[in-house]
This record gives sequence, C-alpha cells and structure tokens, in this order.
Amino acid sequence: MELRIAPGDITTVRADALVNAANSGLLGGGGVDGAIHRVGGPGILAECRELRATTYPDGLPAGQAVATGAGELPARWVIHTVGPVWSATADRSEVLVSCYRESLRLARELGARSVAFPAISAGVYGWPIDDAARHAVTTCREVGGVEEIIFVPFGETAEAAYRAALRD
Repeated sequence: MELRIAPGDITTVRADALVNAANSGLLGGGGVDGAIHRVGGPGILAECRELRATTYPDGLPAGQAVATGAGELPARWVIHTVGPVWSATADRSEVLVSCYRESLRLARELGARSVAFPAISAGVYGWPIDDAARHAVTTCREVGGVEEIIFVPFGETAEAAYRAALRD
C-alpha cells in the first residue's frame, strides 16, 4: 500500500473515492464539505437528501461513514464521514480514528483501490493539525486494504504535519 501527500484542493485529486469531512446533516457546509458539494454538483446533494430521508433521518453520527456517487468530481464515489469536534477536556481520539477505519472499510466494500483523505476534524472542528495528521497516518497504515491512500492537507502547516507524520 502506498501512502502519499497531494497538498491542495481535494476536489481536483483523481482517486476512486474522495473522503468528505462532512457534517452530520450531510447537506453541505463550509470547508471541504462545501467544496465537494459545489464542485461535485447537485447529484451528490440529491443522494445525501435521500440518505437523510431514509437511513439517517437524525443525521450521520460522528465516526461513521456513508458513500454516494461523486457527481462531477474526478472520482467514482464520495465517502462522507463526520469527524469529532476537538475538546481540551474530553479525549475524542477514538471517534477520529473511527472516521478513517470506517471510510477505509467502506472503500474496500465499494471496490476502491485509491482513497483521498482531507485532514478530518482539523479545520473548523478545531483538532490540532499535528495530532490529526498522526491519527490519520497511523490508522491508515494499520487498516490499509486499498492500494493507495492520498492525504490532501490544505495549507503549508497542514502539509508539514502530514510529512512529519509519514516520516515517523
């Protein structure tokens, strides 16, 4: 299994599956979630609305993952996962780790050979980037199951954190 970094915009990365750092509502938002919905087009939103109407009427719980088509994105699928909000007083690491485990499990079920991940929970959810990168890399190395994992950090600080995590 190859692990590599492709810093920048996840909506431009070619992979079988792109992981969306979604919110539990699955209906778009800011950051990665908003970009995936904007670039992917209305088909992704339509599938997410169907998931909300049927399988997840209360929203997708943190740490779980669900897939839709990728619409206009350069991928076959979007795997939506909801990361935890970082807390200085509660350890939510297992929920963050579950995002990666469940996304990779679902990718294998779909038959994806390559998966691109953003820095889950490290944006507006406030997770410290060094710790988020360490959890991402460690979990993906342990779980594997696909040929290629592409980490797509946004910004120089995030890229440096992922490069350090890959070296360790």
